[in-house]
Amino acid sequence: MSQITGEVKKEIERRRTFAIISHPDAGKTTLTEKFLLYGGAINQAGSVKGKATAKHAVSDWMEIEKERGISVTSSVLQFNYGGYCINILDTPGHQDFSEDTYRTLMAADSAVMVIDASKGVEAQTRKLFKVCTMRHIPIFTFINKMDREAMDTFELLDDIENELGIATCPVNWPIGSGKEFKGVYDRNEKEVELFFDTRKGTIQGEVKKVSLEAPELDGLISGEQRAKLEEETWLLDGAGAEFDQELVSKGELSPVFFGSALTNFGVETFLQHFLKMTTPPLPRMSDKGLIDPMSEEGFSAFVFKIQANMNKAHRDRIAFMRICSGSFEAGMDVYHMQGGKKVRLSQPQQLMASERRMVERAYGGDIIGVFDPGIFSIGDTLIASGEHFSYEGIPTFAPEHFARVRQVDTMKRKQFIKGINQIAQEGAIQIFQEFNTGMEEIIVGVVGVLQFDVLKYRLENEYNVEIRMDSLPYEYIRWIENTEIDVLKISGTSDMKRVKDLKGRPLLLFVNEWSIRMTQERNEGLVLTEFAR
Repeated sequence: MSQITGEVKKEIERRRTFAIISHPDAGKTTLTEKFLLYGGAINQAGSVKGKATAKHAVSDWMEIEKERGISVTSSVLQFNYGGYCINILDTPGHQDFSEDTYRTLMAADSAVMVIDASKGVEAQTRKLFKVCTMRHIPIFTFINKMDREAMDTFELLDDIENELGIATCPVNWPIGSGKEFKGVYDRNEKEVELFFDTRKGTIQGEVKKVSLEAPELDGLISGEQRAKLEEETWLLDGAGAEFDQELVSKGELSPVFFGSALTNFGVETFLQHFLKMTTPPLPRMSDKGLIDPMSEEGFSAFVFKIQANMNKAHRDRIAFMRICSGSFEAGMDVYHMQGGKKVRLSQPQQLMASERRMVERAYGGDIIGVFDPGIFSIGDTLIASGEHFSYEGIPTFAPEHFARVRQVDTMKRKQFIKGINQIAQEGAIQIFQEFNTGMEEIIVGVVGVLQFDVLKYRLENEYNVEIRMDSLPYEYIRWIENTEIDVLKISGTSDMKRVKDLKGRPLLLFVNEWSIRMTQERNEGLVLTEFAR
């Protein structure tokens, strides 16, 4: 590839692309919206809860999300702030949608972890954190809801370090919590940032900065609070980890910030620090080695998400791709590695949840959605010119819950097959068939049981197909690696079922884990794997 031009390099350098992860209800969506307010992308924050008439969160666009008040699909949001162009990937918090979150993290350069100050590290945070550590991506922690009663601050830090196995470095320190929450102390600047109440949903409000040594501080916080702050910061300076940018970049040290997304306390401070501590788009591994966006000019991208029916009126299907190098121009022809041919990327758009705008140009680090006529799959690589290569694939999670699915009205078979196939291609569900039959019997596998509810809802609302689901007892799935084996002649256990996936690859489903070992012992040379290759 030829050398990158100055203009393209400058644009890539100002990109910051990160995912926001958290346990449900930690305040992730509220924090996202406050970022958008500061960037001028929206002028009023929504709320994920409240009456049916209330404005819904900008990042929750699917009808089922608005009804339930939870995020079940990742949203992509872009805005400008302080000279940076920021791409936020908002992820589902519920563990039943962790596979979508995992794929989204593949497209991010860093992650913001939101933790509820009264609850500390929760189950889903652990699971998502493991995904981040697998990718060695920098993690920034925002401890939210300080305007409510919170755990002891040192306990919160110990909780993060013990549960997640990562060192922490508080950049600021809270003064009180709940009704007594006065603000935060900036450890670097040695000054207190005091927050005065602000109307919810706006960014108006007063932030007063006062030196820790200033006499006027005594009239702003109580003597008890001041004494406690001095004692805690003395302890922190003596025993806490020092800030080390190199360790942050390796994902081994997490800078910690405190605040309240709902009332805007500490949000802009966090955003400003975060932007200085994160890096421009990082190199990506391919089968030809690392592809560095800062030195290679040619456009390249990979698909990390596919979403059908984002616009019900048009029944469209959008492939979301992370641009890894070079620049993108509307209508450009690219080579689709997995399809083995050139394709034109039409109707390129960037999104604000369900709102979209057409883009003429985008750069390395950006996320764009393009019209997908049904040719793209998750993990596909697209390149504009030069030597062919493919980015490393995105692994598929093994489903843990299974159900037999059939349509109620036999006259709607066509819509049923179309709908279930499109939803499967998005990666939300996996479809299997009885090994020696056609599409008569469809078995659906999901990572989390809530996916079944989403499947039922979407088939009814987007494809006008009512379905019946019967739960199946299987909990373990294994692909057969050595495909030369005659699947029908495999000597299995009574709880084993032979099926095939969408690509016709043979698999075995089991109720009990011990059955897997027994089946392998009975069939010499049989190689089983948890992941499809």
